[in-house]
Amino acid sequence: MQNRNYTNILILAAAIFIVLFDNAAFFRNVIMVYPPTKGSNLLYIISLGIGATGVIILLLALLASRLTTKPLLVIFLMTGAVLSYFMNHYNVVIDSTMIQNILETNVNESRDLFSLKLLSTLFFLGILPSLAVCVIPLGHLPLRRALISRLKLIGIALLLILIPIFSFSRFYASFFREHKVLRYYANPTYAIYSTYKYLTQSAGSTPVIVQPIGNDAKIPETDKNRELIIVVVGEAARADRFSLNGYERKTNPLLSREDVIFYPNVQSCDTSTATSVPCMFSDLTRAEFSSKKAKTRENILDIVERAGVNVLWRDNNSDSKGVALRVPYEDYMNPDNNTICDEECRDEGMLVGLQDYIDAQKKDILIILHQMGNHGPAYYKRYPKEFEQFTPVCKNNQLEQCSPDEINNAYDNCILYTDFFLSKTIDLLKKNDQRFETALFYISDHGESLGEYGVYLHGMPYPLAPESQKHIAAILWFGENFQINRDTLKSEAQQTYSHDNLFHTLLGALEIHTESYVSALDILRNAHTDESRNDPYPEKQTAATTKR
Repeated sequence: MQNRNYTNILILAAAIFIVLFDNAAFFRNVIMVYPPTKGSNLLYIISLGIGATGVIILLLALLASRLTTKPLLVIFLMTGAVLSYFMNHYNVVIDSTMIQNILETNVNESRDLFSLKLLSTLFFLGILPSLAVCVIPLGHLPLRRALISRLKLIGIALLLILIPIFSFSRFYASFFREHKVLRYYANPTYAIYSTYKYLTQSAGSTPVIVQPIGNDAKIPETDKNRELIIVVVGEAARADRFSLNGYERKTNPLLSREDVIFYPNVQSCDTSTATSVPCMFSDLTRAEFSSKKAKTRENILDIVERAGVNVLWRDNNSDSKGVALRVPYEDYMNPDNNTICDEECRDEGMLVGLQDYIDAQKKDILIILHQMGNHGPAYYKRYPKEFEQFTPVCKNNQLEQCSPDEINNAYDNCILYTDFFLSKTIDLLKKNDQRFETALFYISDHGESLGEYGVYLHGMPYPLAPESQKHIAAILWFGENFQINRDTLKSEAQQTYSHDNLFHTLLGALEIHTESYVSALDILRNAHTDESRNDPYPEKQTAATTKR
């Protein structure tokens, strides 16, 4: 045994196993682009498998040592099994944004993703091969022979990578240039790259210095009326499921009785909460935005609070994703705060006690309510049972095991509950109409895939994501005393807007004057009837419109 070494054999076996059993999603997507029945596509697909094996062997050969080989193989096998499950069943990809989502997901959200099928996949593709790795002895070779053996393995890996590339150079030129999104499905290599990218972007031993913006923010003395604005941040609500937007099902029976304005052409900043929520409250446009920039820069809440507005964030989702770090924040996923909880805490619980808060404030008020909304895959948990109007519903977090009708029914019931929640929020605002200029802003963080083209949930890379993950619901409502021309707003509602508009629209609605405000991005700019809301910096119009 002392003269034999099984390290290279284990690495080879693990790499082949991962390519054959953990990369079904990768090859499925490759086959969609390169059907094996056409020309030499079958040879190209086989060459991709050989090349992918070479890449995994090379990674393991470079990272493994006598002490780390087995732990490293176990990590690769277990990770490959878990990623294989989610890519096969939800057709998601693991890029750096998804890594951020995973790290920021709380226990309650994670629990909905567990299933017997996940455990069985983990057992057969992860645990069993990992046990085999653990029981096989590695043996031992003298240092010189071990080094030569490892160099031979690296040479084999390089040959497995280079021979296919040079043999089918025209194919790989097309593959890497025109279909680079296919690489997102390579398991676990792209996830390893994405993790490295996320960690390097997040690394930094120096404390985060937050850059102030809008230091000149102030409310003009001519503003004699107090504002009370509630912003509801929706979760995974796509525009085409609102009957206010023409959906055939009556998912908005209560809002349809109110004088609300639905905006049918609004795009999200991203397809994940971790990016979209900070982005929508940032002065940076989607083209400029990055999570790293957002962490080192103030947002709209900082500006309005500096101007003298009372700000409160209530959250019934995972958290504010860093937006509310410097303003009052209340966790309503916690039953100690949320008095309306059954199997989980409900969005309407965020309204309890809110009138007492309003009564206690002496200045303008901005309240943000972050919904659980349509958070998947367990849509059936997101609403009280009395809102289960559309049946039968999918009561399984393995969406691929449910029929399209069951998934759609459960999702639409969530929209129905959001309709109720927003209606109750409007009722609260109406009670304060005589004391404030009241307004409701509802905008979802991103959309959701419900099985179209085999894709579920959200979080796809933006260029790759279907429209259903980017086309979001947005609604505005104004109280009787809010000085706004509703006819103008309704006539402009069909225009194209995005998360880029929220920052400047809130500044305009709260009558805050600052150089950070760009009226070209204010949705309400043409409908303001109060002169105090006029843009004090009109020279910024052309530049902002051009940038957008």
